[in-house]
Amino acid sequence: MSLKQNLHNLKEKYKGTKMAPAFNAIHTFLYLPNEVTHGGTHIKAADDLKRTMNTVIMSLIPVLIFGMFNAGYQHYAAIDPSLRADVLANFFTWDNLWIGIIKVLPLVIVSYGVGLAVEFVFAVIKGHEVEEGYLVTGMLVPLIVPVDTPLWMLSVAVIFGVVIGKEVFGGTGMNILNPALTIRAFLFFAYPTWMSGDKVWVHDAVNRAGTADAISGETILGSYAQNQEVIYSNWDKFMGFIPGSVGETSTLLILLGAAFLIFTKIGSWRIIISTFIGAAVMGLIFNAVVDANVITESSKFYGLMSTDWWEHLMIGGLAFGAVYMATDPVTASQTNKGKWIYGFLIGFISIMIRVFNPAYPEGVFLAILLMNVFAPTIDHYVVQGNVKKRLKRAKVKTA
Repeated sequence: MSLKQNLHNLKEKYKGTKMAPAFNAIHTFLYLPNEVTHGGTHIKAADDLKRTMNTVIMSLIPVLIFGMFNAGYQHYAAIDPSLRADVLANFFTWDNLWIGIIKVLPLVIVSYGVGLAVEFVFAVIKGHEVEEGYLVTGMLVPLIVPVDTPLWMLSVAVIFGVVIGKEVFGGTGMNILNPALTIRAFLFFAYPTWMSGDKVWVHDAVNRAGTADAISGETILGSYAQNQEVIYSNWDKFMGFIPGSVGETSTLLILLGAAFLIFTKIGSWRIIISTFIGAAVMGLIFNAVVDANVITESSKFYGLMSTDWWEHLMIGGLAFGAVYMATDPVTASQTNKGKWIYGFLIGFISIMIRVFNPAYPEGVFLAILLMNVFAPTIDHYVVQGNVKKRLKRAKVKTA
């Protein structure tokens, strides 16, 4: 008997019981649902929500694999800085990948295991089908946390993010905050030393064992915020050969992922482009302030404020947030004009927080969460503006 037939028999066996949502979720994840819409007019297409989510995951796979190599590379480069002399020769090695596997893969497993367990529990208790929204969230979470994040800490954050960030609002499609960013925000505010310290971005087994602290894994943003010299070239920053969260370092792969999402009509090009425009505008404003000698090099804001506007687009989590977080179709603005406003403000506020918060010089996730809250308001005024324009045109025609 085939696997499909076995799953079908289990589905029929538990039909109408509390466990039905669990078996339905497994069956429809592996095979196309055998149900069709009833009544009314519907768009006929070959995909569904699960397949849409899987497309986003496909765009994240290259970023994940690169992040695994980078986790190992940053570890060994911190021990032996001479490895940075020839990055390409020392980056794609089995030793680097193995460090990435043993550090990153558990984050992915825990993220999916805990998050889907919460989804299944709520589905069984509430008697509805298991929702597909966590398929992407489960992949995003490991990519936006430090590589040495304790698994228990991640588990607590995932439970909080799924329950408070989504289920209390009614589940997928009803949440007003991005669940992955809700998880990231919980980690930041509950365990700030792990999220903003300078020893958590590079895997250091020796340091974790309690011996002498020999390896520092500070991010580029941290160095700029403290007016320290940055040893990485623009090529390193664009390609992603720098310390940082697992999936946020390679601007090149993130842009390729953006092209894929735009091509498949899943990601909004308006939000992505406007986010970069907003960040560039804020960066240009800060550059102008520095050029006008309004602040001096002794200022604690000088490092990031004097950073070239185009460099802001490559470092930190701005690109990753613009492509994979801000474009969340549930929490983003829905109107075309609203998407331009929504994205622009995310980029603008991200750089503002980045510069004015030296203790934690990364404001992308805070900016996106803030604009998640204001997205309905933006759409409301866009719609009201369109209504007023149409009313004016109607009065002119009847006059």
